[in-house]
Amino acid sequence: MDENKYTFENPEYRKTYWHTCSHIMAQAVKRLWPEVRLAIGPSIDDGWYYDLSAPFAFTPEHLEKIEAEMRKICKEKLKIERFELPRAEALELMAEEPFKIELINDLPEGEAISFYKQGEFTDLCAGPHLDSTGRVKGNALKLTACNAAYWRGDSSRETLQRIYGVAFPKKDELDAYIQRIEEAKKRDHRRLGKELGLFMLRDEGPGFPFFLPKGMVLKNTLLDYWRQVHKKYGYVEISTPIMLNRQLWERSGHWGHYKDNMYTTVIDDVDFAVKPMNCPGGMLVYASEPHSYRDLPLRVGEIGLVHRHELSGALHGLFRVRCFNQDDAHVFMTREQMQDVIQETVRLFDEVYSTFGLSYTIELSTMPDDHIGTVEEWEHNQDILKKAITDMGKDFVINEGDGAFYGPKLDFHLADSLGRTWQCGTIQLDSQLPERFELEYIGADGEKHRPVMIHRVVLGSIERFIGVITEHFAGAFPTWLAPVQVKVMNITDRSAEYAKSVCAKLDGAGLRAECDLRNEKIGYKIREAQLQKIPYMLVVGDKEAESGAVSVRTRGGVDMGAMPLDEFIAKIEQEVREKAK
Repeated sequence: MDENKYTFENPEYRKTYWHTCSHIMAQAVKRLWPEVRLAIGPSIDDGWYYDLSAPFAFTPEHLEKIEAEMRKICKEKLKIERFELPRAEALELMAEEPFKIELINDLPEGEAISFYKQGEFTDLCAGPHLDSTGRVKGNALKLTACNAAYWRGDSSRETLQRIYGVAFPKKDELDAYIQRIEEAKKRDHRRLGKELGLFMLRDEGPGFPFFLPKGMVLKNTLLDYWRQVHKKYGYVEISTPIMLNRQLWERSGHWGHYKDNMYTTVIDDVDFAVKPMNCPGGMLVYASEPHSYRDLPLRVGEIGLVHRHELSGALHGLFRVRCFNQDDAHVFMTREQMQDVIQETVRLFDEVYSTFGLSYTIELSTMPDDHIGTVEEWEHNQDILKKAITDMGKDFVINEGDGAFYGPKLDFHLADSLGRTWQCGTIQLDSQLPERFELEYIGADGEKHRPVMIHRVVLGSIERFIGVITEHFAGAFPTWLAPVQVKVMNITDRSAEYAKSVCAKLDGAGLRAECDLRNEKIGYKIREAQLQKIPYMLVVGDKEAESGAVSVRTRGGVDMGAMPLDEFIAKIEQEVREKAK
């Protein structure tokens, strides 16, 4: 018997545990306020939620009452039993629950309609559940938030209240989780973005972020690094138009598969779309001149501004926006080169992610229902992806049916300093767009052949990646990335001119420095620089001006003492050059 089967190490058990908690929560709500109507209550990656319709707004005080009632239900150790009913009896049982009635009516004829009962409470549910409410530890559960949610995700339907919760088998595990959540709040990129002057979000442009001067320094430094790495790996860079006509998007398949997420307009009586992806433009660039097998693999990168229509309720800081720069690249190759190119791309990913101290897991997403191309072609390409990463000694998990409509893909889920995961990089293997765009190369046999290609991003959305690393580093970016690397501050008015000369020398060395010459106490200036998370503070007074030295402090509060300015510059230049974390 697998001893981990009934522990939180097993994802299926964890989901079952949390789903059981959602029913315990719903039962508690119905005991306290019988007039509340129930919608759905699934488990999610970090606990569960239940959508409810109530004649009042749930407050933190309401959540405390629900938690207390949930603990009582856990202590009651109610047996949880599954049963099925014919449609007519199911509708009669749920007669007071309009959302459940709708769900029952949407079930196909003949499909089993199952329920779970615990004490006086019965809920429509496919399950599975634990066998008793006593399996859940009442002292290790917590209701974490209450937000608005649309019924079935449809903005034209009823607005419900969604209560979130989480639970663990032991209280110390819950305490550790709450501590991680509190730390995550401190690292929230939206708060840090405002405090550090990186970006802003305005009601005049929901989902369209504004980058401020310091944010632009961060963004451009990131893109400079991207270009440096891609030059090393043999990429060339292009730029394609932000808007192209409908005919192109129909040819690529996006008009049929992605139109609801595209912004469209009419120019000279012709339909146009603002690009949601860079791929079709890349196809046109490849097709603009003849190619030989000697040109392949051809690695073409583009940092393209794309626009995608997202529902307003889904927008979230830089993590979910409506326009963003995508570090796209398309690699065109022969079939014989597929595995080598995939492995080369993974090595590039390894280099980039290790620079930021980010580890990752890999997910292989397979053929979706709305795919184009033959099943045989899909299976062949999936096997190529599997073999490429397996031969590199890397593990992966299967994400069934979640490939792009044109091909299977490897998704790279990054783990940050809090252990949270973010999907950023992807490698998508595509035989379909080269066919649709009739791309060709002349082979060694002198005949025309069709190339294969990969679509790939390493950072993904640049904006989203900035959000990820802002939280990963808690705003304390490594020196090479920091918008301001050094703050120079004078102790007396007499040393102001020397402070300016220090700043000028740092600037001349290519370092990003600012002067703080205000008539404030030096302790106040230091604290402000630390709050701005500036890596180094140079304090200069009469003594430093006389000796040509600087007194060095770090944002972490370390006093490194006095050192010659040239020595300090050499130290920082090395730190930047090595991209020390």
